[in-house]
Amino acid sequence: MHSALFCLVMAARRISNFHRQLCPRNSKSIPVEGNTTSASMSSSSTSIPFISSQEAEKALTYAALIPAIEQALGDFSNGEQGGVVQPLRSVFPVKKQDGYFLSMPAYSEKQSGLACKLLTLFPKNENTKFPVLQGTIALFDPDNGSLKAILDGEAITGMRTAAASAVATKYLAPEGSKILAILGAGLQASTHLQALRHVIPFSEVRVWNRTYARAEAFAAKYGCIACKTGEEAVKDADVIATVTGTSTPILQSEWVKDGAHINCVGAPVPDQQELDPALVRRSVIYADSKEAALNESGDVVISKAEVFGEIGEVVLGKLKARRNETTIFKSLGMALEDVVAAKLVYDKLHGGN
Repeated sequence: MHSALFCLVMAARRISNFHRQLCPRNSKSIPVEGNTTSASMSSSSTSIPFISSQEAEKALTYAALIPAIEQALGDFSNGEQGGVVQPLRSVFPVKKQDGYFLSMPAYSEKQSGLACKLLTLFPKNENTKFPVLQGTIALFDPDNGSLKAILDGEAITGMRTAAASAVATKYLAPEGSKILAILGAGLQASTHLQALRHVIPFSEVRVWNRTYARAEAFAAKYGCIACKTGEEAVKDADVIATVTGTSTPILQSEWVKDGAHINCVGAPVPDQQELDPALVRRSVIYADSKEAALNESGDVVISKAEVFGEIGEVVLGKLKARRNETTIFKSLGMALEDVVAAKLVYDKLHGGN
């Protein structure tokens, strides 16, 4: 099933890219001709639009995205009543490049979304022209199963992940938070900065990256303070976002003050870590998906820490937000978030048609 969908999506994307090269100003659709299988995919259209990352970024706003992700997280944690179907992602290694290939399908009955994202995670791409994360989203009509659009997943992945962290930060950050520290200076760093600023008006933002020049460039672009060490960046920080491609811990327990909130976004597989196990064990851990965190998060698996619950349970009022304690939001990134974000983009650009 995943292989067939992969072939469909990639073929559609290649056709779209070729078509846009021929007619860059006149069309952004994949033509469907004749009585073919593809022609039956949509009863209301004779073309399947391809939505670029740039178009998606322009269409999405955090004002719309954060509440939609908040609802989605609550729906996910509400069991059958939430109307969400989302199996654990399928992951297999691309050993030659130390990379991973992932397939992430999901359905939201309440938000009328059905999609599957195909994603590659290649940590060696850091500091190259290729993104560490690359994804393509196939969006379907949940009423009839027809393919509605193919979307480049880069902007959507970055923004929906940051929006989920913003939801967690809204509920878990200590009262009166003023200092934000970001470890990492890539796409996720920039989207997290924008999304987190949307929920808290930080007075100071610090950034650290293993390559200091990248931290300096990021700081100059976004009005932050570049730090030469991670310890310098997180000293007395109220909120911390770890958004790196590391496989080994880059945030040590002794650096983090009691009561801080951490959004742990990197290390999405069982053999990778961003956080010192001692820090994980002394913190209250919330996840987007508890099942995913226990199976996929190296920070949780390796430290043998307990997961307190899901951030969606906090949204629903079923679980306490323990603001006065050190908290971690372990974000694995859910297919449901892609569904919601892709639908927002599609509806904005195509009026839901």
